[in-house]
Amino acid sequence: MAKPVHSMIRVLDEERSRAYYARAFGLELAERVGFDGFALVYLRHPSSPFELELTVNFDRTEPYDLGNGYGHLAVVVDDVDAEHARFTSEGLPATPVKDFQHQGKTLARFFFATDPDGYKIEVIQKGGRFG
Repeated sequence: MAKPVHSMIRVLDEERSRAYYARAFGLELAERVGFDGFALVYLRHPSSPFELELTVNFDRTEPYDLGNGYGHLAVVVDDVDAEHARFTSEGLPATPVKDFQHQGKTLARFFFATDPDGYKIEVIQKGGRFG
C-alpha cells in the first residue's frame, strides 16, 4: 500500500519560504540536499512524518507561474479562530474564516493562507473529518 510522504512546490527564495513556513505552521527543516544548480529542502512538523519539499532552482529570478492546476495544501489546527487571529496579528496573509455548510450542517471551518510564492494553504478547524 502506498503511503504519502511529501508534496513539492517550487520557490524563488529559500530563506523567505523557510521563514514563512516556520512562522506560519511550525514546519522545521528535516533535511536540505544541495546540488549544482538547485536544492531540495524538506520541511516537517514534529507531529507528522509528512513533508513539504521546497525545490529551489538557483538560476531562477522570476516568480513561478502557478497556473490553474494547483489547488492547495491543508493543515489542521485545534482552534481556527485563534490561529486566524495569530496570522492577522503577525501580518501573515489570510482570508476571513469561512463556515462551510452542507445541508444546514457545518462541514468545515477554515481560512486560506498564502505563502510568499502565492501558494494557498487551507487552515482547517480540527474535528469531524479533520480530527
